Amino acid sequence: QVQLVESGGGLVQTGGSLRLSCAASGRTFSTYVMGWFRQAPGKEREFVAAISWSGGNTYYADSVKGRFTISRDNGKNTVYLQMNSLKPEDTAVYYCAARAYQRFSTSAQEYHYWGQGTQVTVSS
Repeated sequence: QVQLVESGGGLVQTGGSLRLSCAASGRTFSTYVMGWFRQAPGKEREFVAAISWSGGNTYYADSVKGRFTISRDNGKNTVYLQMNSLKPEDTAVYYCAARAYQRFSTSAQEYHYWGQGTQVTVSS
């Protein structure tokens, strides 16, 4: 069992930056693929980024590539999402998720544990 708690969301102007954190409980954190997803009002939850258990491999949605960076610190049981050059279309609730297999996935249905989400609002 893994429990995830996100933090770091807030209101920022276009072009600004935010860093989201996701603290995980459980001794097996380092064995999970970790992902970030987001959901805007009236839209389906969409994949943002994922990182392998070691942190050596990352994968991004085209919409955030070059602007967002996912990283993890297994010693602190924490995964991060650094978001730069934010745009109004990045406004959403951002969710941290854990996948109990080593193969990457961009499908929300293939992640086993979820946090409660943190709101990110980018003003124009």
